[in-house]
Amino acid sequence: MSLVSIIVPCYNEEESLPLFYRAISNVQKSISEYSFEILFVDDGSKDNTLSIIKNLAQKNSDIKYISFSRNFGKEAAIYAGLKASSGDYVAIMDADLQDPPQLLPQMLRYITEEHYDSVATRRVTRKGEPPIRSFFARCFYKLINKISKTEIVDGARDYRLMTRQFVNSLISMKEYNRFSKGLFGWVGYKTKWLEFENVERAAGQTKWSFGKLFLYSLEGIVAFSTVPLAIAAVLGVLCCIVAFAFIFFIILRTLMYGDPVAGWPSLVCIVLLVGGLQLLCLGILGEYISKLYLESKNRPIYICAETNIVQSSEKYECTFEEQ
Repeated sequence: MSLVSIIVPCYNEEESLPLFYRAISNVQKSISEYSFEILFVDDGSKDNTLSIIKNLAQKNSDIKYISFSRNFGKEAAIYAGLKASSGDYVAIMDADLQDPPQLLPQMLRYITEEHYDSVATRRVTRKGEPPIRSFFARCFYKLINKISKTEIVDGARDYRLMTRQFVNSLISMKEYNRFSKGLFGWVGYKTKWLEFENVERAAGQTKWSFGKLFLYSLEGIVAFSTVPLAIAAVLGVLCCIVAFAFIFFIILRTLMYGDPVAGWPSLVCIVLLVGGLQLLCLGILGEYISKLYLESKNRPIYICAETNIVQSSEKYECTFEEQ
């Protein structure tokens, strides 16, 4: 009997967890030909998320959990879950039920019968989402696909089912600054896309503010494109060309009409413009250098404080996960 691992990153999901467990249990009953392990990754929750997970684990031996020492972010939680999973097939889904569990049987059929390596999902609508967030999300996907060689599908969710080979390829990439939506596309393989209508959270509040999503989008751009560096270089060249043209113009005007009265307002504007462009280019360069700095420190992607996972007759190592 094939084993399906379901990775569920959690951060302050005490309201959603009972609803999620009920929904995923119903799905399990409909595909009884598979065995399951549900792997909850508690990302340093401050509410009763971990206590609820422990209670569920006491009632059901198929439930495993990893609890971080603090909040390391969803990307770290996904990586930890992938590392700890042991299934022949591995799924990632959110605890808030925005990723419909009822799609799982269909996803399994595509992998087992049509031999896909991965079945991914994307939202075709953004119902219930603030219009400003939807607008900038669409802009991000258009931009990243123009400047990156890795395709990132508009509306793509982290919700997907993968073969063990696909998962092992993801695990082999131990970079500290992770952007899963890009990594899924970068590893390649044969992927089937399922579309569904946007589903609002079953309970609780979203942890993704507009500011956090903006910073996350910058992570994706820096991780999968060097075009911003090229833009900075082009701006530098253009500034040099304009500067030399302006110098030539001043010299020519002086020779033809004499030394004109200096205009300090125009000089201030030029200095501010050039200074602003320099700061912009330094900021772009600094963003890439900061990523190199973090990678070079070789810090763990996450620190595990507690777990109930047993592998090879030994307790799952719960100190830290090295890069």
